Amino acid sequence: MISPTMDQPHQNAALGLDPIRTIGRDELAAKLDRGDDFKLIMALNRWAYDAKHIPGSIHFDSPEELYAAVRPDDEVIVYCSHVDCLSSVAMYRDLVRRGYRNVRRYSGGLLDWEDAGLPLEGEFAAVP
Repeated sequence: MISPTMDQPHQNAALGLDPIRTIGRDELAAKLDRGDDFKLIMALNRWAYDAKHIPGSIHFDSPEELYAAVRPDDEVIVYCSHVDCLSSVAMYRDLVRRGYRNVRRYSGGLLDWEDAGLPLEGEFAAVP
């Protein structure tokens, strides 16, 4: 039995048992500030992305669009709304299964980012 941690999905999520490689909020913010070359992908639907997302994020409307735009050797960080949201877990597992070698999940997602007072973009992002 896997012991639960704050950055891993609930053990009964049924999307695989292998631990997920993660990235924390501070490291992600630093990578964005430095302008590091990586793909930050929001795993939620188009409506959610248009409403609110982390600056620098990209979104794909279909898996085919994602696979066409992101190479297996790209550094990829996926996220969704919060630690128990499984959209980013499913995307992470799919990318790893397809041979993407440098994938991590920002498990805190939008809620963690927004709770820290970090900037968001989108139709419903708060204006400072």
